Amino acid sequence: MKNFTIIMIAFLAISLINNTNTNAQGCVAIRHFSTCSGNPNASMQTGKGVTILSTNYRYFKSFRHFRGTHEEPDRLANNSEVINKSHSLDINLNYGLSNKAYLTATLPFVYNDRSSLYEHGRTERHNSYSKGLGDARVGMGFWLKDVSSAHSGNVSLNLGLKLPTGNYNAMSTFYNVGENGSPEERPVDQSIQPGDGGWALTTGFLAFKQIGTRLSFYGSGFYMFNPKETNGTRTYRETLSPILQNEAIMAATDQYSIAAGFNYSFFKPSLSLGLGGRFEGIPVKDVIGGDQGFRRPGMVGSVEPSLMYMKDRVMLSISVPIALYRNRPQSVTDLETEIATGNQRNGDAAFADYLINVGLSFNLTKRKNDIINN
Repeated sequence: MKNFTIIMIAFLAISLINNTNTNAQGCVAIRHFSTCSGNPNASMQTGKGVTILSTNYRYFKSFRHFRGTHEEPDRLANNSEVINKSHSLDINLNYGLSNKAYLTATLPFVYNDRSSLYEHGRTERHNSYSKGLGDARVGMGFWLKDVSSAHSGNVSLNLGLKLPTGNYNAMSTFYNVGENGSPEERPVDQSIQPGDGGWALTTGFLAFKQIGTRLSFYGSGFYMFNPKETNGTRTYRETLSPILQNEAIMAATDQYSIAAGFNYSFFKPSLSLGLGGRFEGIPVKDVIGGDQGFRRPGMVGSVEPSLMYMKDRVMLSISVPIALYRNRPQSVTDLETEIATGNQRNGDAAFADYLINVGLSFNLTKRKNDIINN
């Protein structure tokens, strides 16, 4: 416990001191956030005194533009699409306080590359970049059943805090936008800002249930309540059109995700295949706080095949959510503009066809009855 306390203090110190950070956005409309959204099974249960270190790498390329559920293929045809390439790496630490309660901490890092025309005077395509540490997260979970005996099914409830450690005013060079068409340093688009500048409350759950010898069911989800309305970072969107004045400053938004599916074990407990569904998004309005400022609300529904391999105290997992449903609903600005002008308005967002998630976890506790070996 003493060693874990030292690790946690160091972890939080790094998170709070470093302000060059990450919390990248997936699918442009969906900000990167992995807490409580995995593919849980008995190996994820953390018993008393057990420490599990895990990493998760995520990649996507968003380029398909949607207004509502309607895709705009002309953006690809006329080469005006916005292309985001996002790489993120989460480092997670779980520690079991008892056979039911456990602590969690997540330190995320990102590298983002955004290519566009409209941000560079609409005449030339250029790239903007962001990288570094993102918004760290700490929390606590509670399994409803004692993990030492609940190998056939269990449910965990989670409560956490997202810290504003990520840089929410990351800058890059933009071309043809300054005086006489000169380059200018400006904040990068909200979709690749490492952080959002807000303290947020996270809630979530994990669940699994064994069905027969080889088949099991899993479910997971989270909701992030972000009461901060705007973070003070300028978007420069008001320079594109007078109707975008309300979008001059970036918003700090809620976010949610829910997933469920089945795993089938071929060589128990070494190899298993999974197939499930995932639905995630950023809502038009937050549950707590105001809704002004710029946000891209959006939602994605995906089918998610996965593969998991276990060997001793190590587990490797790979999943590839494939988007089947993409929706960029009307934002608050869209709705207000439509009411004021009488003309229908719906902003767009770019989405990815698929994401790649690769996870690797290690049970650091060398004990005969570690939960991860069951």
